[in-house]
Amino acid sequence: MRTLELKDATESLAEYVKGMEDEGIIIVHKGVALAVLAPLGNTDYESMELSTNPKFIEMLERSRESYRKEGGLSAEEMQRLLEEED
Repeated sequence: MRTLELKDATESLAEYVKGMEDEGIIIVHKGVALAVLAPLGNTDYESMELSTNPKFIEMLERSRESYRKEGGLSAEEMQRLLEEED
């Protein structure tokens, strides 16, 4: 990804999108990252939407904390159980 200082971001959004090809752009202000403009590639809209949704992120954190405290099923165990149901 390339970095662009906010004060230097003078082109239209459309121009940045046209010019980014496979490389995203991180917008920074005084060295602090503010935003990212990135090509979606094979990422679907729903995945991108969820990855930035504060409620979804909170739900994941609660789930991870519960798993750390109480344990749970591993991915392998879950896969085995799903295969048994078929």
